[in-house]
Amino acid sequence: MRHRTSPRLLALALSAALLALPFATQAQSLSEFHNLTPEEKRDYWDSLSEQERQAKREQWRAERDAMSDEERAAMHAERMAQRDEMRAGWNALSDEEKQARRDAMRAHREERRAMWESMSPEERAAIRERHGERHHGRHHEHRGKD
Repeated sequence: MRHRTSPRLLALALSAALLALPFATQAQSLSEFHNLTPEEKRDYWDSLSEQERQAKREQWRAERDAMSDEERAAMHAERMAQRDEMRAGWNALSDEEKQARRDAMRAHREERRAMWESMSPEERAAIRERHGERHHGRHHEHRGKD
């Protein structure tokens, strides 16, 4: 048997999570987030502070917990359909188109890396603080470059 969160407790948790968020990020529901492109998701997530990310996780967990089994299954099926659609789109590309996309992604990563490396330690620290050391610290430390 599955544990159900009481509606009152759920409302309290949602209220607390929403109060912790700035007004600009409150509209982003779990389903809205899943409908973003991978780049939009990354940009959105990077725009949040660590405290906002934690509040967003709690909000989405409460939303997910409030869903019925059928709603959760439907959301999962939609996500799998989106993944399959992306995979089919990739498979429909010619080898040249795939290589061009890989090259473009590689160039984008190199641009971002060059931008990062051109920053002063103070600028890097400010970015880490804004985005949360857990996210950026792990991302950049594994390269051993700072």
